[in-house]
Amino acid sequence: SFYFTSGSLLGMLHFCVCDDVLCQKAMLNSEAVDCPLECDCPTAYPTAMYCHSRNLQHIPYVPSHIKYVYLQHNQITGIQDGVFDNATNLVWVILSHNQLSSEKISDSVFVELGSLVRLYLDNNELTHVPRNLPRSLTDLQLSYNKITNFSPNLFESMSNLTTLQLQGNDIEKVEGGLMGLKSLMMLDMSKNKLMKIPDSFPKELQQLYLDHNNIKSVPAGFLTMYPNLQFVRLSHNSLTDKGLPSNVFNTSTLVELDLSFNQLEKIPLVSRNLENLYLQANKIKEFSLSSFCDTIDGTNFSRLRVLRLDANKISARDIPVEAAYCLRLVSSVNV
Repeated sequence: SFYFTSGSLLGMLHFCVCDDVLCQKAMLNSEAVDCPLECDCPTAYPTAMYCHSRNLQHIPYVPSHIKYVYLQHNQITGIQDGVFDNATNLVWVILSHNQLSSEKISDSVFVELGSLVRLYLDNNELTHVPRNLPRSLTDLQLSYNKITNFSPNLFESMSNLTTLQLQGNDIEKVEGGLMGLKSLMMLDMSKNKLMKIPDSFPKELQQLYLDHNNIKSVPAGFLTMYPNLQFVRLSHNSLTDKGLPSNVFNTSTLVELDLSFNQLEKIPLVSRNLENLYLQANKIKEFSLSSFCDTIDGTNFSRLRVLRLDANKISARDIPVEAAYCLRLVSSVNV
């Protein structure tokens, strides 16, 4: 049963006291009616609001019960102040593939969203990272914008962020701006303008993607400073043998290392625990088995499974017979 005051049916449904399934369904239907004309709020997903690909130029009214709002593939240029104030329980905000500019995003627009965990602002026109982002965020996508740098204190309070995507921007350097990200596990800064590997990353980092930059060297002891790193991509840079200290990649935690499309002439020394090594499209002139195994016996062998050496200056004839014992888990060697 349900009880209501006088007034329109829609108004009555908002004030009903639910004690059975019929009333609860009526409430859901009323929430579906409370939806911007530009969007869809299907009853099957009562907390979602779908406004993608509608040629929108502004963010419509967001009802208070909405938790997931999809606004991608529109023509939105800014985020007006107070637009989310009625929907403080938002969990996801997807604004990918719009025309957002930094000048048209208020510094306080995300402040009240204390439950927000996923914010997608990729493929826009942003020149800097929005300020005062919620500390509740775990996934922040800012790829393919026009960001050039960010201040050291920008992420200071964002201790819950685990994924940060900054690929496809114009970032030249990072001055300690990532240290506040104590939970960060994946950082993608590929396709930027970095001249060197940033000095400081969060200690919990597991995946680091720095491919398609202008990096010429790797600091000595780099991987020992970040003992949780398992996946490192440095392909499409300007790395030379001179820029690689002898043991810089010889760490037991590393699982995958991508050094393809650089200017290396030698195979660097790697840990026996490494499983995937990509060295294609370099200038490697010799196959050095000692890069994988310093000694060869029944128990000491490389865990390597994928080895790519194609588009270098060596051939299958340069691989010694002993490689079958050292690289016994490799299915094939591409040369």
